[in-house]
Amino acid sequence: MILASSSVVRAKLLKDFGVQFIQKPIDFDEDSLQTQDPKEFVYLAAMGKFQAALKQWGTQEPILAADTVVDVSGALQRKPSTQAQAQEFLKAQSGKHIQILTCIIYRSAKLEFIDIAATKYVLKTFAPKDTEQYLLSGDWRNKAGGVMVEGFHKSYIKSQIGLESTALGLSVEKILPFLEII
Repeated sequence: MILASSSVVRAKLLKDFGVQFIQKPIDFDEDSLQTQDPKEFVYLAAMGKFQAALKQWGTQEPILAADTVVDVSGALQRKPSTQAQAQEFLKAQSGKHIQILTCIIYRSAKLEFIDIAATKYVLKTFAPKDTEQYLLSGDWRNKAGGVMVEGFHKSYIKSQIGLESTALGLSVEKILPFLEII
């Protein structure tokens, strides 16, 4: 299977679940998408990556593509491009309910699977000192909304509904049954 992604976290998730794959980054311009609706954006971005992967590698190998965004009160948060934007995103998340949306698209010779999943978190208010340290660490880079549920955000989670793997960028548990029949 080809994982059409450069994400270290997605690759780690697949390895942790024992899935064999070859990771091949795909080039897709997410900035070309015109929507600010989080659910629509995550679907269109994942589909764009998937279609670019099909064009580049064909249909000989199974392909898995994904995208993840954060929804804070209906506002779309993608990967922050600057520390200032990461700070803005964190300020909007602090003490709030957030949803992390992941869309996965998988296609093999036998099937095509598309899923959009959400993991919902209620967060405590972030301590300014912790936020400053997180911003300076740069760990927010390449994270949708700057969210790191396995790191900075972990101690601020009051409640969670949904799979952590969805929040990390790949709902592996949902795709596993389909991988076994191939």
